[in-house]
Amino acid sequence: MEQCNQVQAFVDGIEASVAIVGRDETGQLIVPACNDHFLRMTGGRRPGIRMFPVLLDTVIPNYARRDLREKLAECFSTGIPQELEQAYDLRDGTLWWRLSLKPFRHLDDGREATEILITGLDITAKMLLTHELEVSTSRFRSVVDAAYDAIITMDQQNHITLFNRAAENLFGYSSEEVLGQPIEQLLPEKFRASHHKYVQQFARSPVLSRQMDERNRVYGLHRDGTLLPIEIAISKINVTGLIEFTAIIRDIADRVRLMDLLQKQAVTDELTGLPNRREFLEVVGNVLETDAELSVFMLDIDYFKKVNDSHGHDVGDEVLRLLSKVAMTSSRAEDIFARWGGEEFVAALPGVGIQQAKALAEELRARVEQQDFQHRWRTGKPVPFTVSIGVAQRLPGERDVNELIKRADLALYKAKQTGRNRVEAG
Repeated sequence: MEQCNQVQAFVDGIEASVAIVGRDETGQLIVPACNDHFLRMTGGRRPGIRMFPVLLDTVIPNYARRDLREKLAECFSTGIPQELEQAYDLRDGTLWWRLSLKPFRHLDDGREATEILITGLDITAKMLLTHELEVSTSRFRSVVDAAYDAIITMDQQNHITLFNRAAENLFGYSSEEVLGQPIEQLLPEKFRASHHKYVQQFARSPVLSRQMDERNRVYGLHRDGTLLPIEIAISKINVTGLIEFTAIIRDIADRVRLMDLLQKQAVTDELTGLPNRREFLEVVGNVLETDAELSVFMLDIDYFKKVNDSHGHDVGDEVLRLLSKVAMTSSRAEDIFARWGGEEFVAALPGVGIQQAKALAEELRARVEQQDFQHRWRTGKPVPFTVSIGVAQRLPGERDVNELIKRADLALYKAKQTGRNRVEAG
């Protein structure tokens, strides 16, 4: 008993939470001594001074006994120090402690005995911070996974570190397949070589985020090899001295299809599907910026008003579409045949002189006159029609598309004035 009192006096002088645990003659776990800090930690009551040693269960709440007993048993059997984190529910709230268990040997009435020194470190603040971090991380993960846009994070070595659910849906990979892999596998082959250089430039730049230029299309690469039109916003942050990059990626395939459709409609004649006047002038203007040989012709359907008056406008539209089809099958791949307006059409023949242009125009005129094509008329029988064509050649050094078209128009006027269904050069 005197020895217990001496030990108790010793532990009372320690500011940390301290207890000594031993075993009595029956093998039960007992506490020969513990200080007030330890009792406040566990929520136990201090026994009278003469009541030491006490059973361990009298100072440890029942919900914490099992884990502590297992660690004590292991410590007694192996002689190896152990650690344990436990929460104690007190009136003032829950406190977390890290318990260190260290066995030591000593002589007790001439016999060697083993006891265990338990010291407790209050880690409540750390556990609360950890919990807050886990909650924050969980919230972040939930937001990221619920995001409509693909979110991909990579490290400074261009390795993927985050790949959300929308990214999985967009690129066709699971996150497990791409985490730790180079970001380049999500890029088309032609962009891979320059990507690392771009990333390094961005890393050195003072700019923290960038929005990709909407005027220039950016593409990703799906798992199946198809290109993905995308829009990207990229940001960077410094994580313990290393740069981390996050890209928010939006699938704009529907927008691109709509833009392509609108662009096509802007340069395409709705009735015939041919290029319209705007597209024709742009193409011819580009050719005239060079010194390449070029001829053009203008075509007009003869007496087209009579076709409309005799058969109706639906048949008139059918004639326009048929002429477009015949002209396209008669043209070379490099030629452009367009609807100028009404029943007038134009053609640009790059690399063709005036004589060859007249021959090509004559071939087209003859096919139309002779109905040298297959077509099922809605009237049940062929609707006869002919065309007049005016041909003009670019003059040396000529750059003005309007002047070239004007000469072809004058030649067309001549063809119509001299009997129609003929080809004239201007």
